[in-house]
Amino acid sequence: MSSTDPTGLEPIATFCGNCDCGCPQLFVDPTAPAERRVVLTDDFGQRVQMSADQFASLIADAKAGHLDQAACA
Repeated sequence: MSSTDPTGLEPIATFCGNCDCGCPQLFVDPTAPAERRVVLTDDFGQRVQMSADQFASLIADAKAGHLDQAACA
């Protein structure tokens, strides 16, 4: 399944969105097991799946500034 055909996934956010190039997107897959419910797709059609707890940890790290250096790379 590519990021342009997210069958059954509930869209949460699109990153970029200023073009029509298949921007990275964040989804929730309500039918997936809890440990794979959050889905992040990239503009190449690849997917990363994680639990809501793992995603919450990622958000907490981002809010605390722990990911700022990666954004400047």
